[in-house]
Formats: sequence, structure tokens, C-alpha cells
Amino acid sequence: MQIELPYGNTRIALEVPHPLVDVIRPRFVVGLENEAASFAEALRKPLGCEPLSKQINTGHQIAVVIPDITRALPSERLLTWLFAELDHVPVENFVIIIGTGTHRPNTPQEIVRMVGADIAARYKVINHNAFDPDSLRQIGTREGGFPIYMNRHYVEADKRIIMGFIEPHFMAGFSGGYKAIFPGITDFESIMFYHRAAVIGDPRSTWGNLDRNPTQEQIRRNGAQAGVDFCINVTLNSQGQITAFFCGDVVTAHDQGCAFAKATAMVRCDHAYPVVITSNSGYPLDQNLYQAVKGMSAAAQIVEDGGLIIVAARCNDGFPVHGNFQKFLFEYEGPQAFLDALFSPGFAQQDQWQNQLLALIQLKARIAVFSELEAGDLLKAHFEPVADLNAFVKGAVAGLPNTARIAVLPEGPMTIPWLDSQSRQAG
Repeated sequence: MQIELPYGNTRIALEVPHPLVDVIRPRFVVGLENEAASFAEALRKPLGCEPLSKQINTGHQIAVVIPDITRALPSERLLTWLFAELDHVPVENFVIIIGTGTHRPNTPQEIVRMVGADIAARYKVINHNAFDPDSLRQIGTREGGFPIYMNRHYVEADKRIIMGFIEPHFMAGFSGGYKAIFPGITDFESIMFYHRAAVIGDPRSTWGNLDRNPTQEQIRRNGAQAGVDFCINVTLNSQGQITAFFCGDVVTAHDQGCAFAKATAMVRCDHAYPVVITSNSGYPLDQNLYQAVKGMSAAAQIVEDGGLIIVAARCNDGFPVHGNFQKFLFEYEGPQAFLDALFSPGFAQQDQWQNQLLALIQLKARIAVFSELEAGDLLKAHFEPVADLNAFVKGAVAGLPNTARIAVLPEGPMTIPWLDSQSRQAG
């Protein structure tokens, strides 16, 4: 069977030489016929609040939060339509804040790619910096009475608009909603506390779950302290087309968007698989190995214990070089050694959450990576490097019985497979 996998901005023709291959995709939803008109209607007839234009006057200072370059949100289109709807407000009254969390700043070229040359030239666009106290203001307190800080431009604005893309998320259940600002534009210490090992390791902090999810509970509780006047969330199909808008009150819009995403993106499977092949959905999500953990995690939901996950992710931006993700992979002799250190008293370092989830996957299954990363670096990080994807897949399935089934997730973490209760013991 031949299947195409997204890889960067291109696609790879994958040949799986096996008689039983299950190709698992999200339910395809056709894009909206007229995105701009649907957007205008969503702003004028929002969920749970007044129309946006009625909330904002010409004198308001307005902060608009968008995700960074690693997210697929069509920010240029959304911002263009938003500013057309709010054309009674002077350009200089807006600030666009890129919610980087602890990610690296977006480059000027990336900002142009995200928001478009016209918006980048005319509007104030800034990267959030979680590490700079002077750029932050306190908005409330978190558990234990410790202060929470957010980007000062957001806190000091008269009106606050957040944008996001709703899809299943491997910790928060779903992306979108308050996640744009917590942890998107939050201080480093609060982000560290949010990602603490006990919360990330909680089984309720997982794909597609909002029920008592401690990660999502923190997002909503702490995000609400900052205040949001209007939420703009979208869902997308595999072609990057907008399939629905969920706009208005944050919780109301997010809940409806999550229900829609769950119905389209999550796929029930009857059994675990010895081999699961996945992408990381191509650009922009497969720019680095840190983000590629999402595709691995999606595959891990249905791989057998001791099975094999094969992931195709370009990783043109490396591991990446910022933060501790690569450092942890190189310094510890294996995933269990890292987990032992993680749960030792006083351990708290940036990126530990991604390494924690990856370590659990590596303990469950072998992981082979087809990418632009150096083979030696992948070996040091406890992965199997793949030089020729089709040759590697051919070798991986050669020893399997004809009765074994292989799973392929062409769209990676855009599809979240799950095992029913009767088959969970196999995965």
C-alpha cells in the first residue's frame, strides 16, 4: 500500500509492503465556503457575549494574542478580517503579541510569514518574553499564593482578544481557549509550575480529555484571572482550510470547539499494533524534534508494549537548540534515568515536561525517526535514525506474520486514535 505523509512543506510517498494496513485519519470536514463571511458572522453573533464591535470603541488600546510559528493557525487571514471588522479603531491602538511561552522568539522573517507583510509593517508585533521581568505585570496568584505574571502589553490593554486553533492536545486535552495566554504569555516560574511532573504524569492530563484534567484546569483558572474580552478559535482540516469558528466567551466557545474537534479528530481502535507509522503533520508542527513528540504520543496510544513507532518529521530547526530538551536527552543514559532524576527532590528545569512524556513513550516502544537530524545525535537521544524511510519500513514489517496489522497515521497528531477499555491491556 502507498500512502503520502506530510513532511515539512512537501509530502513523502510511503510504501508499506504488508497485506494488513489500517490508515487512520480524522474525519475530513470540508472547509467553509466563504471563510471571511463566516468570520464576520461569528464576530457579530458570538457565543455567550456581545458582538465584538459593540465592545470596542475608537479610544481603546487593544491587545491581540496569536500563537507562534510552531502552530498552524492562519493568523494572517484572521488578523486581516479582524482589523476590517474593527476598522473604526486606529492602527496604532493595536498590539499583536506572539504567545511564545518558553519557545524561542520568532524571527522577523517568521513574523512576516505568520501575519503577512502588510500587517507586519503597519502594526506593532512583539514576541512575548517569559524570562524578562520588566516585560511582565502581575495578574493574580496561583496555587500556594505565588504570583502569576503576564505580558504587560496584554495586562495594560483596555480590551483583550485571543486567537487559537482547537485540536486534541497531549497534556491539556485540547488546545485553544485560555491556553493562548496561559502559558502563552505567562512568566517562566508560572509555566514551570504549570508543567510540574505530578500534573503532566496524571493520567487525566491526556489527549481529548477535559474532565478533571489538571492541566486544563490550571489553564482555565489562571487564564481567567487575566481576563479575556473576546476569544477567536478555529478548527482546520488537513488542507489548512477553516472548518468552523468558535468565537465569543472563552469557556463557551472553547467547550463547543472541543466537542467539534473530538467528534472529528479522535478515532476508536479495537486493538494495539506492533508497528505504528506517523508523521508530525508537516509544517509548521514538524520543524523540530520537541514538537515531534506529539506525533510520537499519538502513535503511542495504540502501539503494543515493546512495539515500534516510526515517525517522519523534518526537524529543520533541530531539537531545537534553545531550552533543555536536547540537553536532557544527551546527558541521561536512558529514559528511566531521566525519570528518576525528574522525581528527585528539587528537580525543576525548563522543558522537563516534554522529556517526561517522551521518556514514557520510549519506555513503552522503540522509536525510529526519519528527519534532517544527524544520525549520531538521534542515537545519543535514544532514537533509531532512519536514512531511507521506505527501506526501513520494509525491514520493520518483514518479520511480522501476515495476520499482524500495521497502523499509519498520515496526519500525525491531527488524528488521535484510542483503544477501548477491552483492548487497553494490549497497549
